[in-house]
Amino acid sequence: MKKPLESIRLIDLTHMVSGPYAGMILADLGCDVVKVEPPNKGEGTRRLLENDPDYSIEGMSTYFFTLNRNKRSICLNLKQKEGLSLFYDLVKEADVVLSNFSPGVTKKLEIDFEHLKKINPKIITCTVTGFGETGPNYKRPAFDQIAQALGGGMSITGQSKDKPMRAGIPVGDLSGGMFAVMGIQAALLARNTTDKGQHVDISMLDCQISMLNYMATMHLVSGLVPEPIGNAHFVHVPYNTFSTKDFPIVIAAAGDQFWQGILDVFDIKKLRTSKYKFAPARQANKELIESLLQEKLITDTSENWIKKLEEKKIPCSRVNNFEQALQDEQIRYRNMVVKLKHPNGTEAEVPGNPIKLSDTHEDSFSSPPMLGAHTDEVLYEWLKLNPDEIKRLRKKLIID
Repeated sequence: MKKPLESIRLIDLTHMVSGPYAGMILADLGCDVVKVEPPNKGEGTRRLLENDPDYSIEGMSTYFFTLNRNKRSICLNLKQKEGLSLFYDLVKEADVVLSNFSPGVTKKLEIDFEHLKKINPKIITCTVTGFGETGPNYKRPAFDQIAQALGGGMSITGQSKDKPMRAGIPVGDLSGGMFAVMGIQAALLARNTTDKGQHVDISMLDCQISMLNYMATMHLVSGLVPEPIGNAHFVHVPYNTFSTKDFPIVIAAAGDQFWQGILDVFDIKKLRTSKYKFAPARQANKELIESLLQEKLITDTSENWIKKLEEKKIPCSRVNNFEQALQDEQIRYRNMVVKLKHPNGTEAEVPGNPIKLSDTHEDSFSSPPMLGAHTDEVLYEWLKLNPDEIKRLRKKLIID
């Protein structure tokens, strides 16, 4: 076994980001992921920015290119009775069905867990939606920024409570995908004991609340409503971003043990007093301390300051832009930027797989599929349909 999930078959009905991201992670880990797409047009992100020369590859959007590696594509019309019957046949051979339709769509199409468990009692279904499939507001439409806004995270991001700011990356979408992966794997493990499948209900809003973590508990215990503090910390000082002669840097002195090192590096007379030895006093004088550090930091380059800080083992880093981050030697060494081929042969770099296993880990990445490229292959491999039957189904526009 080269990858840990090689024995698992997953039907991917997802679109946009959250669902495809979950499918991508599982495919990277070895799942046989078959993307079921509507004939002719396929999944929506295939064509998003398709004509933008900066953000498309051979007419395939970078969205789709990134999120659908290691997957196969079949075209199947689920709105036709025979197409739905064929889908049910695939479900009999599958372990997991993953979707991120709006709530109620899977039930309407008769592909929800209640329908599918009658066909395959061992099937695991997973839905990723904005608000889950229960509760007073579960039918509300949602995208990433809605989850971020309702989940409280935006209210503490940025510099001012009057100007809330979303995270730069789509954490609402991506966290939904990551929790879906965890839920699916938990359901697969449970099935080893129970010998039956179950439904995994992932809400993007639930994920945002979970990620508030200890900060939510602090509010619930104290009643205090936190406000944004930029890149600073509510306990530790110095813990912030600072300007240098060239690039901004972060100093994250999260603990009293780093204070002497700060004094040694910056040698600021006003800070050499015993009253700043412990965190509460530094927090009370945060503006003074950080302004004095900033006056020093602006006089030299980020590289020189980082060298001095690292000599004292003080956590610090340059604030990388995308180009700097993706060229970082640590990132490159750990294979976190990999080459991926378009089916036509054009090559581009994409983020790698962050899950590094000591034994069953093989970094291999197949091309994101052209629309319906594997229809015949999967129907034969999973269902043993012969070429004549596949031809008949194609003629009736059941498949493409």
